[in-house]
Amino acid sequence: MATTNLNRVKTTNDLELKDRLVAVNRVTKVTKGGRAFSFAAIVVVGNEDGIVGWGLGKAGEVAAAIEKGTEAAKKNLVKVPVLNGTIPHEQLAKFGGAQVYIQPASPGTGVKAGGAMRAVLESAGVNDVLAKSKGSSNPHNLVKATMLALSELRDARMVAQNRGISLSKVFNG
Repeated sequence: MATTNLNRVKTTNDLELKDRLVAVNRVTKVTKGGRAFSFAAIVVVGNEDGIVGWGLGKAGEVAAAIEKGTEAAKKNLVKVPVLNGTIPHEQLAKFGGAQVYIQPASPGTGVKAGGAMRAVLESAGVNDVLAKSKGSSNPHNLVKATMLALSELRDARMVAQNRGISLSKVFNG
């Protein structure tokens, strides 16, 4: 599945982005001289107001891998429609072996999601959502599937704009 590029954010200069570390993985390369260790870090950044991105950084030190992941995430930002702290509609997405389902929730519900999905949803500024992950719990694929689900969300204004009709006509038919 290809990601939707319609809502990609162009500049990061005026955004106040907060980063969250999702996972750090130690990778071992076995050579004839012994084992060489390196680290891979998955980082999610967002302004908690509808803009979120993810990145993967690899380096010999954990801190350097996190820094590279943060820089990669800032280059991969998308705009997510957030209405009253929740998402506009339910969405199902799959990436690799991970399948995620997100659904809007009433105010006060909180973020009912685990691990990698929670980091992405909170960074996007979604306060009330019900989420379920099926299949693989691999953080890489969970982050990518959650980002895919968020990028496919559309609010009523976007639907009206795509169809070339007024906002009231979207609801009244």
